[in-house]
Amino acid sequence: MKRIPFFLCLLLVLISCSPKQTDAQRARELLADLTLEQKASLMMHPSAAIPEAGIPAYNWWNEALHGVGRNGKATVFPQPVGMAASFDEPLLFEVFTAVSDEARVKNRQARERGSVGQYQGLTFWTPNINIFRDPRWGRGMETYGEDPYLTGQLGMAVVRGLQGPSNAPVLKAHACAKHFAVHSGPEWNRHSFNAEISERDLRETYLPAFKDLVTRADVQEVMIAYNRFRGVPCGANDYLVNKILRGEWGYKGLIVSDCWAIADFYEPGRHNFSDNAAEATALAIHVGTDLNCGGSYRTIPDAVRSGQLLEADVDRSLERLLTARYRLGELDNKPTQWDALPDAIVEGPDHLALARKMARESIVLLQNRDGLLPLADGTRIALVGPNADDREMQWGNYNSIPEQTVTLADALKERIPGLPVLRGCELVLAEAPSAKAEQAVIDSLTGYDVIIFAGGISPRIEGEEMKVALPGFRGGDRTDIQLPEVQRSLLKRLHEAGKKVVLVNFSGSAMGLVPETENCDAILQAWYPGEEGGHALVDILFGEVAPSGKLPVTFYRDIAQVPDYENYDMKGRTYRYFEGDPLYAFGYGLSYTTFEYGEARVKGRELIVPVRNTGNREGTEVVQLYVRRPDDAEGPLKSLRGFQRVTIPAGATAEVRFPLTDETFLYWSPEKRDMIPVSGGWELLYGGRSDQLKVLSY
Repeated sequence: MKRIPFFLCLLLVLISCSPKQTDAQRARELLADLTLEQKASLMMHPSAAIPEAGIPAYNWWNEALHGVGRNGKATVFPQPVGMAASFDEPLLFEVFTAVSDEARVKNRQARERGSVGQYQGLTFWTPNINIFRDPRWGRGMETYGEDPYLTGQLGMAVVRGLQGPSNAPVLKAHACAKHFAVHSGPEWNRHSFNAEISERDLRETYLPAFKDLVTRADVQEVMIAYNRFRGVPCGANDYLVNKILRGEWGYKGLIVSDCWAIADFYEPGRHNFSDNAAEATALAIHVGTDLNCGGSYRTIPDAVRSGQLLEADVDRSLERLLTARYRLGELDNKPTQWDALPDAIVEGPDHLALARKMARESIVLLQNRDGLLPLADGTRIALVGPNADDREMQWGNYNSIPEQTVTLADALKERIPGLPVLRGCELVLAEAPSAKAEQAVIDSLTGYDVIIFAGGISPRIEGEEMKVALPGFRGGDRTDIQLPEVQRSLLKRLHEAGKKVVLVNFSGSAMGLVPETENCDAILQAWYPGEEGGHALVDILFGEVAPSGKLPVTFYRDIAQVPDYENYDMKGRTYRYFEGDPLYAFGYGLSYTTFEYGEARVKGRELIVPVRNTGNREGTEVVQLYVRRPDDAEGPLKSLRGFQRVTIPAGATAEVRFPLTDETFLYWSPEKRDMIPVSGGWELLYGGRSDQLKVLSY
């Protein structure tokens, strides 16, 4: 047997014992030989291939707002504002685990076809954790409501579901916290708007969810907003990016621009902050915006050669981008643990069942006069309304195109063969509704006991920067929050004709429904419920499941209760600062049973709340904990600091326990100019809705 020379043995031992290169080391090694032009081509959302360096093309832009978006078929879950109404973190984690499973399948399929294009990658620009501070904002439906704590808790569940285990050999996907910071409409001026707010509002309302996702959920990307903040575009804002995000919070991940937001620095009529693309590019990269969605960063070579930008700043950002691609397994072209996920899970039975469950939990029962719901079998029912059979409405925005969508009409027809379905009226009309047409609808409904009216609005007329010229709408936002007059008028006529009416309101935002509380016997808020929304609604309507959703936003009576839309101060906004009488408060939602709250007690560092089901059927309650400091005239009236879903049998009592931690007692410190834990002087408020709470001093 031939002996291996000693020096060769030693070399093999040294190689085997040498530490494996980190992803960051591999990234630095890779970028060392790239030209400026090549570096620039890797720092825009369609990143070019550099074959000689072994770098394939990659498109960073992908969407997964409530399911893998814009990439053929995928399961469409309810719109985020609807999922927020579930107050169910574990279920949201389950939903986004399913979403990232489907994302990995679709990415593998794209790789097998030979290219990974836009909407096929593993970097998802979601969740939207901006605060839904005003019901007029068209994109508010993409958020998790108006409360910072709820938004943070649910946002973290989204991130953890999308990204998978942080210690996995290959990261499952990227989530992206957006839009940083202080962006909640209007849509029509977002490319030129300057947000001016107090440091207290910034730290107490607009930033907490971002801090949660960065410091507690390890979100991999943060997206910069379009607007300016205190005069400086967010993508070049040193205070937001370096003082807070990377400084105070220690963020190490990627910062991406919103799409064409860097161009807003210099394009006429926008921020007027830079003279040209090269200057804007230099400002953004110097501050730390790593990736440009858009084409402004093609001027990187010009900016470096003219002395406006250091190549070291370019390398710093590019190292982060390449490290992320290694971490995702995207640069190695090797099988990963995620490649074993089968094609059949995409819009498969398990995910459809999950979509149905989430839709059930998202539905909020707002009114149920004389216990009309649940409907009894044998009730003579007719379905009327412009949203009765609208599949696209149910998908919301940033959606896929599912292969099967069950509308309310579809699901009711499954249960009631021969069910009459009438459109009845249009969604919105520019002119007054026709009394003759309304009477024809009334006449056709003779003999029916209950009319289910599927109304509301649609993502075709509320959403992101849209061209909509209809009464009550502007640029995707709303100028009025009332139900469109053509629907309101028909509902009134139905009531006057003696019909029992169940209004199913589809919308991504709060609606002013004061007349409808008189003209309708029951009201369900359905949001945009996804592809299984019809089944979920019928489950609720007929009592297969009791409603358990709670409002994640305040339903105001009318627009007169809301301050100026372009004023970002929190005073007078949301349940935390609104001193008026809303139509339906944050946290409100009825069930088919009733719950009674006993006297809570504190034991150690825990609040124990007894809740009794006083009805005759099992039900699920969302028990809510709020805090306030009664001596603070400038601060919030109350702030959510805990919630738990609990299912209680009829006649039984559950003890719901809330840990009292430093996070429970975070409070604005003028000296620290931040939120810090403060002991003493608190009131603990608990109950099933924000406007009816019991109080315990602590």
